[in-house]
Amino acid sequence: MKKLITAAMTVSALALSTGASQAGEIAVIVKTTNSNFWQNVNKGASAAIEGQKDHTMTFNGPASESAVADQVNLVENAVNRGVSGIVLAPSDPEALIPAVKKAFEAEIPVVIIDSALSDSGKDYYQSFLSTDNCAAGQLVADKMISEIGTEGKVAVMSYVAGVGSEIGRVGCFTKQIEAKSKIEIVGPYYSQSQMATALNQTTDVLAANPDLDGIFGANEPTAIGMGRALVQSGKAGKVKAIGFDGNTDLQDFVRDGTLAATAVQGSFQMGEIGVQTLLKLLSGETVPSYIDTGVVLATKANIDQPEVQNVLY
Repeated sequence: MKKLITAAMTVSALALSTGASQAGEIAVIVKTTNSNFWQNVNKGASAAIEGQKDHTMTFNGPASESAVADQVNLVENAVNRGVSGIVLAPSDPEALIPAVKKAFEAEIPVVIIDSALSDSGKDYYQSFLSTDNCAAGQLVADKMISEIGTEGKVAVMSYVAGVGSEIGRVGCFTKQIEAKSKIEIVGPYYSQSQMATALNQTTDVLAANPDLDGIFGANEPTAIGMGRALVQSGKAGKVKAIGFDGNTDLQDFVRDGTLAATAVQGSFQMGEIGVQTLLKLLSGETVPSYIDTGVVLATKANIDQPEVQNVLY
């Protein structure tokens, strides 16, 4: 009978059970390949695999973050072809659990990045790397309060409801606003991580709320759409806007004042440390169950400083 890797496994036992089969493909599967954020994860993963003789890396993801079934298929296909390990950014905290369980039963180690699986799936992977999304949401909320004060109206432009990162990021932003101010929250609105959808939603929100004081775009495509809507409506710089993630579009919005700030995750680090963590597992080393990859608030005042430049992409 196939030996299962238990939740309390020692990593050395994993190494012994996999033996020579450790060498081979590491599958990095993200929420979508159509995003600069995830392409930066790819760069980090590629940097980690560079120079490896025993391992190769593949990078894949569905066409959009809402294509959850496609991502499930990618994980199942990786398991079926017998990859050495999987680095996965799950698009849904529940839907990916059966596929990750299949990897567990096949003795394929899994490192989760960016968004957590729900508690019922926690025994099927070995390490979780992410931004502390709750802390990031609180940081953005504090910045918003510093920009508009403790009264007013703020809209929340979110991405995919129920995703682990969204629950922490947007949920803790809202709770912090409610705890520290009398600001009225409008939304959240869900763009499904589609820039065009976020642009249209933001345009509608701005038209329906002429007294809006602030607005938060909670991930890269959402924040870009939000920023473009602010520019097109003539409200850039008038409505205090904060984004999330750090591609060139968002950097430009910070520099020209469309955004008061953008919270930037260590996307390169997620890919790099994710693959490094998997390589450690395959070599029999113990790894932390959780690794915080950090967040930096980029503003016009600090965007050219090294600590901020290191996380921009």
